[in-house]
Amino acid sequence: MQIINQSPTDNSFVQNPYPFYAEARINGPMCFWRDYEMVSIFNYETVSSILKDRRFGRERPSEMVRVIPPHVAPFYDVEAHSMLELEPPRHKRLRGLVLRAFTFRRIEALGSEIDTLTRQLIDEFSHDTIDLLPEFAAKIPIIIIARLLGVPESMADDLLKWSNDMVMMYQARRTRVHEDRAVASTQEFVDFMRGYVEERRSKPADDLITHLIAAERDGVHLTTDELISTCILLLNAGHEATVHTIGNGIKCLLEEGFDSRWLTSPKAIDKTIEEILRFDPPLHMFTRYAYEDVVIGDHTFVRGDEVALMLGATGRDPKVWPSPDMFDPTRSIVRNTSFGGGIHFCVGAPLARLELRIALPILFQLYPNMRLVEPPVYADVYHFHGLKSLTVRL
Repeated sequence: MQIINQSPTDNSFVQNPYPFYAEARINGPMCFWRDYEMVSIFNYETVSSILKDRRFGRERPSEMVRVIPPHVAPFYDVEAHSMLELEPPRHKRLRGLVLRAFTFRRIEALGSEIDTLTRQLIDEFSHDTIDLLPEFAAKIPIIIIARLLGVPESMADDLLKWSNDMVMMYQARRTRVHEDRAVASTQEFVDFMRGYVEERRSKPADDLITHLIAAERDGVHLTTDELISTCILLLNAGHEATVHTIGNGIKCLLEEGFDSRWLTSPKAIDKTIEEILRFDPPLHMFTRYAYEDVVIGDHTFVRGDEVALMLGATGRDPKVWPSPDMFDPTRSIVRNTSFGGGIHFCVGAPLARLELRIALPILFQLYPNMRLVEPPVYADVYHFHGLKSLTVRL
C-alpha cells in the first residue's frame, strides 16, 4: 500500500486539497496517510460501499479502551450520547425518535420562513461591499435551526460561538487552547439546553424540542442527556455544513461567472446545489472502525482498525464524473457522498438542501451583478472545508 504524507494544516493543502486527492487516488486509491496514521480511501466506489457496510461503524469496538484526558472529559461526556458516534441498537432507537420529530413535512414547512429570513438579511446589508459569510451564510442556518428547535432566536450569537468552539475538536489544527475553548462552550451549551429542556417539559410548545420530548419508540423516550446531545448535534451539524456549502457555492458561481438567470428554475437550482456538493463539499473526511476482519482490494482491515473515508475526494473521481475538476452546474448528479451514507446519512441533509434551494436564487436575483472583491481564502478548519471570508461588491 502506498504511504502518503501531507499535513492537513499546510496552507497550500487547506486552500486546494484536490490535487493531493487526485494523486492519492491514482496511487491507491487506498493509501496509508502518515499524518493521520490510518488507511484513507479516495475513490467513490469504495467510500460509498464502506459507508453502507455494517462491518464498519462509528462506535469504537468495546475492547478498545479510550483514554480521555480529564480536561476534555466534559466534551466527550456529551459526545457519548450523540447518535453520530453510536451504532445499533442504541443508534437505531435515537435516530428513530429524532426522525419522528424531524419530519420531512416539518422541514418543508420552513420554506416560507427561509424565504422571509433571506430577504430580511439582504435588506439589512449596510454597505455595497460586504463579507457574506458572517452577514448571510452563517446567519441563515443558525437562525432556522434555532427556530426549528424552539430555542430563542436572541441566542443565535451564543449558539454560533458554542458551535464554532465545539467543532474545533474535530479539526486538524486542534491544540490545548482549542480544547479549553471547546470544553468551556460545551459546558455553557449543556447548562443552557438542560434548563431549556426542563422548561419545555413543563411548558410544551410546537417546536422540535417538545416533539423530541414526546417522541417514543417501543415504550422508551429520550433521556435528558440524549435530548441535550441530540439538540447540540442538530445545531452544530446543521450549522457547520450549511455555512460552508453556502459560502463555497457562492464562490464557485461567482468565479465561474454563471448567469444568475440560470437559477430561476427549480430544476436548475437543484442541479446547482448537487454540483456544489460534489465539487467543493463542506466535510472532507469521515472515519469508521472495522468490526471484523475485512478484505477490501489488497488490504485486510483487522477489527479495531480505523479508516478515513475521504468524502472530499469522491466527487472528483474521474471514473464517476467526466471532467471532475470543472464546476458545471448543468451537470446531472444522481450519486453524492457529501452527506455521508448508510445509517449515518445526515438527518439534516433535507434542511440544508432546502436552505440552499431558497437562499441562493434570491441572493443572485437581487444582486445579479455581484462580484468578488478579492480571491476568497479557505479557513484552516480541516477536516471541514470552508471559507474564512467571502467579500463581495453587491
